[in-house]
Amino acid sequence: MSSDLIFKLSEDKFNKEISSGVTLVDFYADWCGPCRMLSPVLEKVAKHFEGKARVAKLDIDHAQRVSSTFQVTSVPTMILFKDGKEVDRIVGLRDADAIMDFIQQSL
Repeated sequence: MSSDLIFKLSEDKFNKEISSGVTLVDFYADWCGPCRMLSPVLEKVAKHFEGKARVAKLDIDHAQRVSSTFQVTSVPTMILFKDGKEVDRIVGLRDADAIMDFIQQSL
C-alpha cells in the first residue's frame, strides 16, 4: 500500500478505529485479483475525501472474526461505517466515481 491516506486495520483495533466519523473499510485478500485492482482506485478516493472520510483496509485472512461478524463472504467488499455503525456496503470491483458517490451519500 503506497498511500499514507489509507490505513490498515487490525482485528484487535477494528471497533476503536471505526467508532467515530465516516470510514470506508475495504475487506480484501492478498490472493484476490480484483482486490489488487481496487487499491489504486481507493487511493484516489482517499485523497478526494481527505479530512472528511477515512479509507481503511482489512485483510480477511488475518481478521476472520471481524469478517464473520459482518458476514463478508466475497472480496472485495467495501463497508461504509458512520460512527461505528454499518451504513451500507458494496460487493465487487467499482470505479472511483461509484465509490465516491457511495461515500458522499453518508456525509
